[in-house]
Amino acid sequence: MYAPPPSHISHSNLEENSKTETIQFAEMNDAMNMHGDMAPPAPDAAVNNHHMMMHMTFFWGKNAEILFSGWPGYNNIGMYVFALFVVFLLAFFVEWLSHSNYIKESANHVTAGLIQTALYGIRIGLAYLVMLSVMSFNGGIFLAAIAGHTLGFLVFGSRVFKKSPLTAYAKASDLPSMPCNC
Repeated sequence: MYAPPPSHISHSNLEENSKTETIQFAEMNDAMNMHGDMAPPAPDAAVNNHHMMMHMTFFWGKNAEILFSGWPGYNNIGMYVFALFVVFLLAFFVEWLSHSNYIKESANHVTAGLIQTALYGIRIGLAYLVMLSVMSFNGGIFLAAIAGHTLGFLVFGSRVFKKSPLTAYAKASDLPSMPCNC
């Protein structure tokens, strides 16, 4: 059975309250995720209008995130050039480690093995940093990595700077070769 509202509440107040409750419910529902939990707050990047999206194809430009959140930054050409230089040096250093020959044949096998293992771990770690940098899909970063590896190989791995042709066939490195050259 229908009971009329009390006389002190008008019909327009009821409609207004109903609309307000509907809007509040919709806003609360938008803030919930699919499990009914409250959604996390918007990230700082969205608040600052820096909507950084993950590129899945190569792109050109200075606005990229490489290795760390927010680095090298947005609209900062100086930091972008610095990031290019860092990636170049990382790739160059990977090649240097790949072609180093500093452990003497007469060294203690345990000590030589520990040094070789440490150098291998450093080389793989740096190679993965270069790989993750390239995964930013920034064309400049990709070219800096290629240039670093290429120049590093030219200086440390090719025959260009070898003193005699026999050294090219001698033991090339303390470390095993990298099958994927990461």
